[in-house]
Amino acid sequence: MIDEKLLSILVCPVSKAPLEYNKDAEELVCKASGLAYPVRDGIPVMLESEARQLSADEKQAK
Repeated sequence: MIDEKLLSILVCPVSKAPLEYNKDAEELVCKASGLAYPVRDGIPVMLESEARQLSADEKQAK
């Protein structure tokens, strides 16, 4: 789980867009850049090199 206050101030380091927390995958998702950043032991890893590309379906899903 990620703290709501922390989530409200975090932005994607690539696009500067807001992030959405995907609880099931434990990722912070940015639709603007098409990247998902992992959350490990409750700590967001906000490195582009650690992020995975979203699939086309994930980019369109709300």
